[in-house]
Amino acid sequence: MKARFLTSLLILLDWIASGVGWGLFYYYRKTGIEGEEFTASEAFYLGIGLVPLIWISIYLLQGTYHDVRRLHRLKIINHTFVGTLLGTVVLFFLLLIDDEISGYQQYYKSLFVLFALQFSVTLIPRFTLVSIIVKRIHSRKDGFNTLIIGGSEKAVAIYKEIEELPKGIGHKFVGFININGVDRELESELKYLGHIDDVESILEEFEIEEVIIALESTEHDKIKSIISRLEARRDMRIRVLPDMYDILSGTVEMSNIFGALLIDVNSEVMPVWQRIVKRVFDVIASIIALVLCIPLFIVLAILVKTSSPGPIFFRQERIGKKGRPFQIIKFRTMVVDAEQSGPQLSSSNDPRITGIGRFMRKTRLDEFPQFYNVLIGDMSLVGPRPERQFYIDQIMEVEPQYIELTKVRPGITSWGQVKYGYAENVEQMLDRMKFDLLYLKNRSFSLDLKIMLYTILIIFKGSGK
Repeated sequence: MKARFLTSLLILLDWIASGVGWGLFYYYRKTGIEGEEFTASEAFYLGIGLVPLIWISIYLLQGTYHDVRRLHRLKIINHTFVGTLLGTVVLFFLLLIDDEISGYQQYYKSLFVLFALQFSVTLIPRFTLVSIIVKRIHSRKDGFNTLIIGGSEKAVAIYKEIEELPKGIGHKFVGFININGVDRELESELKYLGHIDDVESILEEFEIEEVIIALESTEHDKIKSIISRLEARRDMRIRVLPDMYDILSGTVEMSNIFGALLIDVNSEVMPVWQRIVKRVFDVIASIIALVLCIPLFIVLAILVKTSSPGPIFFRQERIGKKGRPFQIIKFRTMVVDAEQSGPQLSSSNDPRITGIGRFMRKTRLDEFPQFYNVLIGDMSLVGPRPERQFYIDQIMEVEPQYIELTKVRPGITSWGQVKYGYAENVEQMLDRMKFDLLYLKNRSFSLDLKIMLYTILIIFKGSGK
């Protein structure tokens, strides 16, 4: 079953359950607590229409609708319990705390009944749907398109181990690729798709959802490089084979008791709810900034236009999330045709920079039009600064790990931008990259707020490099 269909179906079931749960609770409150005769009033229908929005929002922030096909029964029970507990408290303070009651015991009864009703009517359809998904996976009728990287005896062993399990664990093997052009022992069991150099096109062609890296654990540099390339291109689950040290140190994740021994590579340190809050904050803040800065934009536009001939705005192709190109927009700070002889980074005393351009760079005002890039989803308020493909290719020759920065949306400001400022050459780009990689491994919404605060200080001090 398609992921989008299952997500839509789960949302629909939750919506219906939320409406039914609130309707039953409304009936109980009227007859059991207020002692009145139940009538389907306007408030009743309004509650059935609006209360589900609150529940769906809570479930969305909780991450329940993220990757529905990977839900299992214990996980959906946990999600339902925690979500219902949180939602009950929210609804209590929003809608119930002002009710006229004869004693606080009625508050406790209302809370308990609301929780019990919502939990029951939500869990039953959820549990049924997840059970169907799990059954289809166990019977190998459904699963995730899986690619094996490596073709040696180790790859053959892990493939056979998974295929011979009494129950399917979700792998639909489409083929394998090798990294040296020699190891092809797995070809007797599975289709050979090509070499690691072609991995990006293979991932797209076969819509790969899971990758198993079946290489010797001693080949750390190769595994690290492959993982970086995979994570930068597609959202997928990546697994590697453990050695005895990994097992003893507790890094092997066993989410399925029937599964093979594999390490689940998970580089996403920001929880789902924080990613949603981050994107909502990006959109709201961008709209507010674009509206409030209209007078500032008019003044800057006049200054740019009168400082030197040429357009007010500067557009340039940059590389965004997952390697997708987009057009970044800034106030023009240089003379027209500043790169006649090819791509060229600016320096502190660059004669190509105009007078007003130098001021805007120090105060970061030239970046303000990028709120539009944030609004349409090309960028975020905070994230690694986007670069041109020309310089990315040069950086990758020295430090392949740079590709990891394309896992997330690039930002108007970044930890590297705050700490280091504009880079004048590839060496400085590499120095700045260290800060952005550190951000990538520690990112959180609270860290974003700190970076934005420091950026605001730079704007007012005019101390930007």
